[in-house]
Amino acid sequence: MTSAGAAATSSAAPGPDTPLRIALLSYKGNPFVGGQGVYVRHLSRELAALGHHVEVIGAQPYPVLDAVGGGVTLTELPSLDLYREPDPFRTPGRGEYRDWIDALEVATMWTGGFPEPLTFSLRARRHLAARRTDFDVVHDNQTLGYGLLGLDRLGLALVTTIHHPITVDRRLELAAADSWKRRLSLRRWYGFTRMQGRVARRLPSVLTVSGSSKDEIAEDLGVRPERIHTVPVGADTRLFSPDPAVPEIPGRIVTTASADVPLKGLVFLVEALAKLRAGRPDAHLVVVGTRPAKGPVAEAIERYGLGGAVAFVKGISDADLVDLIRGAEVACVPSLYEGFSLPAAEAMATGTPLVATTGGAIPEVAGPDGESCLAVPPGDPAALTTALERLLGDPGLRRRLGAAGRARVLARFTWTRAAQSTAELYRTAIAEQAPAPAAPAARTTTARTGTTVGSDR
Repeated sequence: MTSAGAAATSSAAPGPDTPLRIALLSYKGNPFVGGQGVYVRHLSRELAALGHHVEVIGAQPYPVLDAVGGGVTLTELPSLDLYREPDPFRTPGRGEYRDWIDALEVATMWTGGFPEPLTFSLRARRHLAARRTDFDVVHDNQTLGYGLLGLDRLGLALVTTIHHPITVDRRLELAAADSWKRRLSLRRWYGFTRMQGRVARRLPSVLTVSGSSKDEIAEDLGVRPERIHTVPVGADTRLFSPDPAVPEIPGRIVTTASADVPLKGLVFLVEALAKLRAGRPDAHLVVVGTRPAKGPVAEAIERYGLGGAVAFVKGISDADLVDLIRGAEVACVPSLYEGFSLPAAEAMATGTPLVATTGGAIPEVAGPDGESCLAVPPGDPAALTTALERLLGDPGLRRRLGAAGRARVLARFTWTRAAQSTAELYRTAIAEQAPAPAAPAARTTTARTGTTVGSDR
């Protein structure tokens, strides 16, 4: 078959029951820090369980995948890994440079910017252009780089997930900055959000995880609402499940904070814990995340003398994480904003009662106050204290909210449901990308021979 014929074959829409060939792009795939790696891990597994073929194309830190060999493959598309531990913001050796994209990556870092969304998109475009007949659809996981524009000219349908606009993070961090130097640094770092807005406005199909995120994407990025589709994600309810054999630890509160950033609201939970311990000296906090060496959270822990009452854990296994949540009397999501909140869904799935703020999409996940959680305003330590004290002191309320929370997740927020809805969007995007059938040629008196009609992509 000629290259033109192969391209034309690839662009034909698969049948409604035909397994899809999916390229799932992930410029940052760590499944233990942030939601993007979690999304790729679970969505790829459930898409494969539906019979589709998923190739995850990712950069460092490479995704951890559950179904490799069972319908999922991993293709490594390495960056220069400039932010790796233990030497973040490193300068590569001369022998590490491979091409102009590597030089662009380093130059952007040197000038205070964050290059990975742009440089990964450029590498991904080059990779996809060489393999354009291998995939039915490309699913971008919030890269939103210039390299993704024009994939339709390669015969590739594109769906992009935007969990929430990073402009929200930028706005909250700038508001919390305590000096002009910090604000200047943040503006340089978040410079990539201008690119993401320009790209988002030109995308054919945007997928997001909540109604709140849909509104933010339309407002902050200027994407037309009719092009944004909401598909909630969820918890792995087989893993995150109740287990009465795991004993509750009196006074234990658990939360997830992958980074010490204002958006996560951890400093307000630390302040609430200090107030709570005046009447509940057994109250203590376990944070799933890295202990900050400095910054607002570290300062608050020291100021309130909570060094022995706040523990941080990181890099634990899934089984240990689930048991940690099961063993807590209360789970807490103190965020100022979330585009969805996987930690809320996972805690609810274990049957652990939840205290959560009303920031962003959290109410869509956690449900009404007093029915499946206790809800408090974001950024309000006094309200957090009151809700935590109430829940720690009422075993009956904990049981009722825990059971209602799990029922809510089972009904609304599972990865199987997310994969089914996402696959439907894939088929819509493919159908819209596929060329319309050619009209029958009009009969003429002039004979033409040797003419090929097709698409030379």
